[in-house]
Amino acid sequence: MPSTLDATSATTSDAPAQASPARALVCRGCGKEYPLAAQHACYECFGPLEVAYDQAALARVTRAQIEAGPHSIWRYAALLPAGQDPASRVTLDPGLTPLVSAPRLAEELGLRGPLWVKDDSANPTHSFKDRVVSVALTAARGLGFSRFACASTGNLANSVAAHAARAGVPSIVFIPGDLEPGKVVTTAVYGGDLVAIEGSYDDVNRLCSELVETDEFEDTAFVNVNVRPYYAEGSKTLGYEVAEQLGWRLPEQVVIPMASGELLTKVDKAFSELVEIGLVEAPANGWRVFGAQSAGCNPIAVALHNGVSEITPVKPVGIAKSLNIGDPAAGLYALEAVRRSGGWMDYASDDEIRDAIQLLARTTGVFAETAGGVTVAVLKKLVESGKLDPDAETVVFNTGEGLKTIDAVAEQVGPTYRIKPSLRGARDAGLLGG
Repeated sequence: MPSTLDATSATTSDAPAQASPARALVCRGCGKEYPLAAQHACYECFGPLEVAYDQAALARVTRAQIEAGPHSIWRYAALLPAGQDPASRVTLDPGLTPLVSAPRLAEELGLRGPLWVKDDSANPTHSFKDRVVSVALTAARGLGFSRFACASTGNLANSVAAHAARAGVPSIVFIPGDLEPGKVVTTAVYGGDLVAIEGSYDDVNRLCSELVETDEFEDTAFVNVNVRPYYAEGSKTLGYEVAEQLGWRLPEQVVIPMASGELLTKVDKAFSELVEIGLVEAPANGWRVFGAQSAGCNPIAVALHNGVSEITPVKPVGIAKSLNIGDPAAGLYALEAVRRSGGWMDYASDDEIRDAIQLLARTTGVFAETAGGVTVAVLKKLVESGKLDPDAETVVFNTGEGLKTIDAVAEQVGPTYRIKPSLRGARDAGLLGG
């Protein structure tokens, strides 16, 4: 039976166990605290829980300690809720993905300040979800779970199935029945159970929330349900890496895709933590956070545009299926982060997403999935509307690999020439002059 997470991790050597800096789960709504267990909602107000830390423990972390760590997210283990002991980790060792300088993209968009693309398609299953799954399943192992699961729009399914396969643990993942074929294959190949649901992601998530309460699933860790607080903390490593890769400083602006809104809130949290514990200094005017959604699923951005603090759920449509969460769990917190930082949100149509995928590819060599197309399309809109400062240093986040959503641009790109295999064929096509 799952229990509470130990404050320290057992080691396989005679060295003393390194303590986790996590001290409790705390409600984002009312502030009530709970033990570090498999719990994701407050019993008092039903608000979401997140991990709270011992600030003194965080403050002892140094740049040198991080830089001496492994070339993965685990270099930040002293800032995470689980995984301090390498032997305890359930992981594909994701992280330290490229931070790509993008001067040609900046020039095309009219940006004068430095522009960077944080390319998380370089992770083991080619999306940022490897970060959150490594942290969540490491915590799940410590809590005593014996099967791994998730509700997913695709990338998370890939990652949970792959992590479970490497760890030798059974998995069962739930997806919408209309998911892109590439994401279905790259989940099923790992050999776990794959359940396609006749409905949207929100229907899938609702079913998983019900299953987790049944006796048959009491030993199953749903990474984005009953161990969600630990899962969400894995996203912070994106923020930590950006700061370290920029030479231990923070960018003035970040543009982040939004599905549940959690990635945006956790990158913002990572920046705040780094400033609070003295590892970086905040930019003179702080940092601004910008959110990106598709026009087919934009409830968070619409709430911001309408000046309200209530998010009206929508039925998702459109090609950016990895962002198609119509009832975003962290939407209110994403709104708060954007408003507090002085940022903004916008959304892009399917055609704008396709164009942005190609723009990013031909200016940076990065082939993004549709979520990355959303982010670049929104970056373009933010520049054109004057919402984003063209002189400030900016980082945009590509969260997944374009080969997963190849159908999105398959009809827009292809061979430039078709010729016969001869010099005459090449000459007739204009490849050899007149």
